[in-house]
Amino acid sequence: MTNRKSVKQIAAEIRSGRSVVEVVEESLAAAERLNPEHRSFITIMRDPALSQAAKADARRKDGKNGGLLDGVPFAVKDMFQTAGVLTTGGSAVLKHNVPDTSALVVTRLEEAGSVLIGKANQHEFAYGATGENGWSGTTRNPFDTTRLAGGSSGGSAAAVAAGIVPYALGTDTGGSVRVPAALCGVVGFKPSFGRMSLQGVIPYCWSLDHAGIFANNVEDVALVLDQTTAIGHAAVPRNLKVGIVKGWAERSDAPVRQAFLTAKSALEQMGASFTEIELPDQAEARTVSLTIQLAETLAYHGPNLVRARSSFGEDMLSGMALGQFLSAESYIQCKRMLEVYNRAFSETMSTLDVLLTPGCPITAPKVGAVHVEVGGDSLPVGNALTLFTSFFNLVGTPAIALPVHAERSYLPVSAQLVGGRNRDSELLAVAHAFEETLRGTNKIAA
Repeated sequence: MTNRKSVKQIAAEIRSGRSVVEVVEESLAAAERLNPEHRSFITIMRDPALSQAAKADARRKDGKNGGLLDGVPFAVKDMFQTAGVLTTGGSAVLKHNVPDTSALVVTRLEEAGSVLIGKANQHEFAYGATGENGWSGTTRNPFDTTRLAGGSSGGSAAAVAAGIVPYALGTDTGGSVRVPAALCGVVGFKPSFGRMSLQGVIPYCWSLDHAGIFANNVEDVALVLDQTTAIGHAAVPRNLKVGIVKGWAERSDAPVRQAFLTAKSALEQMGASFTEIELPDQAEARTVSLTIQLAETLAYHGPNLVRARSSFGEDMLSGMALGQFLSAESYIQCKRMLEVYNRAFSETMSTLDVLLTPGCPITAPKVGAVHVEVGGDSLPVGNALTLFTSFFNLVGTPAIALPVHAERSYLPVSAQLVGGRNRDSELLAVAHAFEETLRGTNKIAA
């Protein structure tokens, strides 16, 4: 790991005269040095990145100073298409795939002068919450490389956590931004459904996919979001009303419960009042989510399955095999349940500003873990990691994972704040104030 820097810190260095080539070379060197151990990247883009960095320096020499992102390095999950650069989705199926165009959000960030240094590692085609990948390698947690970074966007989270880049992009279908953010101790934001464009991003599940952002702080998330989509800004609501999901904190491991109480205390300092709420049965919601995911990923990858079945990993093959047994009726009924969940959750949020939940019920599991204990129950590791995240994809709401200091854990621990649908700017305002409150009490994770 190297010292983490924020977007603003790097922008200040460049404005003070440091060359972008030097900044980007430092980022590339860190990526190359750490990748044999961390496996954060599938492709490190040394030559294209240094070419873009030189152009940024030339712009500055000509007096064409850009915004805060100009010259700042970043990474994107390998689901995001990149013109002229290998885009695999973490799969041997696309090991020779070089697109002609880039994803829209990548283009917007490059237009702002940000320098893409690499394509981040991931669970194959985003099907999995652990980040384990037999083809591209399993991304390791920078805090303890015997443990998982999480998935499916684990490479993006690990690259930010290790100080390689100040921000990165990922995708989130059931927690794939927030889970690795929680396990790696960085901020991970999933906007409202459709808020960030998925144009030019390999789909996993059209109905539930969200683009998302990893960074070291909420302010950096907002800067990146502003460049990719216009959402405006909001103030923290007066008399902040916070919902607590019944039983979630109590079901979590001790360090997670401690961090949750720290987070609750910080919100209390902000003047918040609390209301306990209940969500729909999570076992049912998980079935709804998985049914939609498997049906839609099979629909997309059907041609690939015919063309290159032997190139898929075991996870994807087993998932698509299950998808072949799903009936059209089951899929439609589950899609209709999204409407039920949306109405119910909208009613719940009509009297609340945000929800506070743990990020994950556990800290980073060991690489190779199959089952973990959660609240006295043995759960498949992927189910455990997404226990508190997947429902919020079903209702398309904005959600953000934030690191919180836990004295009894050397591994990162996280809290999650969730907003009402399309109330992204309000959620980010609350998250920023929350982060500042934690920092003032020295309870923010380093």
